[in-house]
Amino acid sequence: MIELGMHTDNWRALSGSFETAVEKTIENGIEHIEFAVIHGQYFVNAMGYDPAVSMQSNPRALKRYLDERGVQVSQLDGSYPLMGPDGATFGVQYCQQAIRFASEMGCPMVDTVDGAFEIEGCSFEEVFKMTCDNFRKCLSWAEDYGVIINVETHGPYTSNAEFMQRLFEYFDSEYLRFNFDTGNTYISGQDPLEYLKIFRKYLSHCHIKDVSSELAEAVRGNETGIGCSEVPIGGGVNAGNIENCFKYLQETDWNGVVSIECYGSDENIRKSVEFLRGLLNN
Repeated sequence: MIELGMHTDNWRALSGSFETAVEKTIENGIEHIEFAVIHGQYFVNAMGYDPAVSMQSNPRALKRYLDERGVQVSQLDGSYPLMGPDGATFGVQYCQQAIRFASEMGCPMVDTVDGAFEIEGCSFEEVFKMTCDNFRKCLSWAEDYGVIINVETHGPYTSNAEFMQRLFEYFDSEYLRFNFDTGNTYISGQDPLEYLKIFRKYLSHCHIKDVSSELAEAVRGNETGIGCSEVPIGGGVNAGNIENCFKYLQETDWNGVVSIECYGSDENIRKSVEFLRGLLNN
C-alpha cells in the first residue's frame, strides 16, 4: 500500500516553523511527515522561521507532540553529503546522530545524499572508496539501532546508476536502501521510471517532485537535484513520469510512504494532494 506523506521542508521557503508544517499536513489529511534534522543549532530555526528540528531537542517530547496529533514520521532527512572527504569529517557524525535521534522517535529510516557537484580532484573510483568507508561507519550504527539508511538520488554520484549499483552490491545490507526522487532523476536527464526499475528491490521511501517547464528547459541534464517543486505535483512537465512511477509501484505491490515535496503555498499543497490521491484511487 502506498501512503502519502509530507516533507516539512515545503515550508522552508515560506519561513514556516515545524509546527506550521505539521498543522498544514494535518489540514490536508496527511498522516505521515518527514523532516530535516539539524546537527546543532541554527538561530533562524530557533526563532521559528525554519521547519527543521535540532537533534539537541528532546526526541521523546517531539514524538509525544506528533502522537497527540495522529502524525507518524516516515523518515528523518539527515542529508549532509556522505560522499568524499567532507562526508568523512562531517557527514558520518551527522548521519550517526540522525540514526540515534530516529531510533528515539521510533522512526524507521534516515535519508542521505551526495553533494550537488563532483568532488574536485577526486576520481570516480576514489570517491567510491571514500563513500564505502563513510557508509561502513554509519551502517554499524544503523544495525545496532535498527534504523535503515536510505540513499537518495540527488547529485552526480547518486544519479549514476553504476555508482549506486556498486554501492548496494558492496554492502548487500538490509539497512542500506534507496530513496527514489522523481524530480531529481528527471532534472538530471534520466527517465524516472527506468531509473526506478533498476533499484526497485532496494526501494524503501520516495520523494515526489514535479518540475516546471521553465526549470526543465533551463537546467535539465546540467544539474542533478532540486530542493522542491515550484509548481504543484501534477502541474509540471514531470507529471506523466510521476503517474507512470505510481502505476509501476502499484503493479509491483510496493508498500511505503511517498513524501510530497513542493512549495508549501496552500494552493500548491492542495493541488498536489488531489493529484496524488487521484493516482492512488485509479
